[in-house]
Amino acid sequence: MSEVINNGWLADAKHCRSPNFNHRPSNIEINLLVIHNISLPPGQFATGAIESFFCNQLDAAAHPYFATIADLQVSSHLLIDRQGQITQFVAFQDRAWHAGASSFEGVSNCNDYSIGIELEGCDDVAYTDDQYAALASVTRQLLEHYPGLTPERIVGHQDIAPGRKTDPGAAFDWASYRRLVAKR
Repeated sequence: MSEVINNGWLADAKHCRSPNFNHRPSNIEINLLVIHNISLPPGQFATGAIESFFCNQLDAAAHPYFATIADLQVSSHLLIDRQGQITQFVAFQDRAWHAGASSFEGVSNCNDYSIGIELEGCDDVAYTDDQYAALASVTRQLLEHYPGLTPERIVGHQDIAPGRKTDPGAAFDWASYRRLVAKR
């Protein structure tokens, strides 16, 4: 995979612009990468519902769970599906609405200074090799493009919202992911 970041967008990703973003506060350095998971409905993959959800087009009548979230306005910068395909919803220089109430190293509002990447998955279902390969590849690109990002500033949602969030969960293999990122 040979992503190139151009004006905040990955050239090789599918682009599906979400309305759920705003500008970052001025003079904010992007210096945190947050890894999440999502599946819609919960535990089901390849439904197309995640893209609809991030674009405020989720059909609340299509599944009982959807009625509970259809009015939420959330997004992430990227989604990596089970086959390793990347969809970008928000330009990296903009503030995606992925972290919610959050804090890292005493600094709140992680959306202000982070990039959010969603993996199609669940806390307790193994992620695919394709997902890890795509995630590692895009992580290397981000580390090169944003000097404030370092391997030590890559966290899970559970790390910035403990007690409220559990993703990417116990099924996420941090050691393997970090080894893949370190390979050049």
